[in-house]
Amino acid sequence: MKKGFTLMEMILVLLIIAMLVLLTVPKIQKVFEIVTDKGCDAQLKIVDSAILQYMLVNESAPTSIADLEQENLLTSSQARCQNGRLIRITNGEATLE
Repeated sequence: MKKGFTLMEMILVLLIIAMLVLLTVPKIQKVFEIVTDKGCDAQLKIVDSAILQYMLVNESAPTSIADLEQENLLTSSQARCQNGRLIRITNGEATLE
């Protein structure tokens, strides 16, 4: 008797693996979206903190992110969320464009 797998057994195993991949990929994408959103929320809090620091030093609210960058309170990379959206200052608070 020969040892080994038949073609049908291999196809069945590949089908099961493909089904498992198809079930997990959407969940992984959803988790990635949640992590990106949480990172963006954290970035907004960082910019809000920089706005408060700017107000304490200059006794006025910044008009743009560039004001915070000039005071070395933020870097240029901190003016953008992980999802690529720009952060701007509206009424003294950090908001997304």
